[in-house]
Amino acid sequence: MQIDGRPYRTIFPDPDGVSVQVIDQTRLPFAFELQRLASLDGAARAIRTMVVRGAPLIGVTAAYGLAFAMREDASNAGLDHAVAALAATRPTAINLRWALDRVAGNLRQVQAPERFARAFAEAGRIAEEDVASCRAIGNHGVGLIAEIAQRTGRTVNVLTHCNAGWLATVDWGTALAPIYVAHEAGLPVHVIVDETRPRNQGAALTAFELNGHGVPHTVVADNAGGHLMQHGQVDLCIVGSDRTTASGDVCNKIGTYLKALAAHDNGIPFYVALPFSTIDWTLRDGVAEIPIEERDAREVTHLTGRLADGGFATVEVVSPGSPVANPAFDVTPGRLVTGLITERGIARADTEGLLGLYPERRQAA
Repeated sequence: MQIDGRPYRTIFPDPDGVSVQVIDQTRLPFAFELQRLASLDGAARAIRTMVVRGAPLIGVTAAYGLAFAMREDASNAGLDHAVAALAATRPTAINLRWALDRVAGNLRQVQAPERFARAFAEAGRIAEEDVASCRAIGNHGVGLIAEIAQRTGRTVNVLTHCNAGWLATVDWGTALAPIYVAHEAGLPVHVIVDETRPRNQGAALTAFELNGHGVPHTVVADNAGGHLMQHGQVDLCIVGSDRTTASGDVCNKIGTYLKALAAHDNGIPFYVALPFSTIDWTLRDGVAEIPIEERDAREVTHLTGRLADGGFATVEVVSPGSPVANPAFDVTPGRLVTGLITERGIARADTEGLLGLYPERRQAA
């Protein structure tokens, strides 16, 4: 997508052929900086500290991290160590484990001297597949926006939660892909952007990329969504997913479940956009089975922002000494989801709906 008129991907190979460049998302929206990753430790740190984030992008970064590990120690023991180290960085997003299993599976029968080149190439293929999947999600989802625009004859207001745009993937995004396709097709679309506390991925990241691409949008406080729905100011909700069960339950950034409840109460369609790599076919009950990452309490107790003089400051916003909990995700049951927008089309959020798009999984199911 575009930054100051120049196209960027969130991760791309460095000209040296042995490393990658990533957009440092901890510096956004006030500074645009690239960071070079060239080692297992560097890739793991980037995932853990959210230099890169978003389920699909985490998976691609982990794939490259596994390649870097093969430059350091290409033995079977080194491979096992690298898989374990990368898998431990973020427990909720299934794309990470999926990418590690895919790359590692390609390396098991390869001689050690060939493992780096094989892994680096496989990571590149995963990245290209992610771009194609996200573009397909956009093409399948844009019809939802077009139908509302045609029926109402006015701008379509789409509410989204957290960041599921191109910054969460390699390019295009998941939840924002239909919006970008609609915008480029000239459809009148306006995005309502939840700030998404505690890390403010909506206010900082979704707003940043919509700004860069020229898409009309408005940032709102997290708790404003229900009010806007009650007053007819939301036509459609589209969010992303970090893990979706075989039964259609969806795990996404904390607060998504509340938006789905509000949408259900107000009769507003609630869609979830995701690529195939986000589906965990081994799970049925999202609430009981999906591991929910508990992040540092400091994300809740402190805020960092830009001062009037251009400097930056971190301030405490919670009563000192108060205990703090910081679950990073919640689960929305499939019964509250209108449909799942995938690279193969739109499915009902249940087992039969998903198997209709992925019939090759029927025997395993």
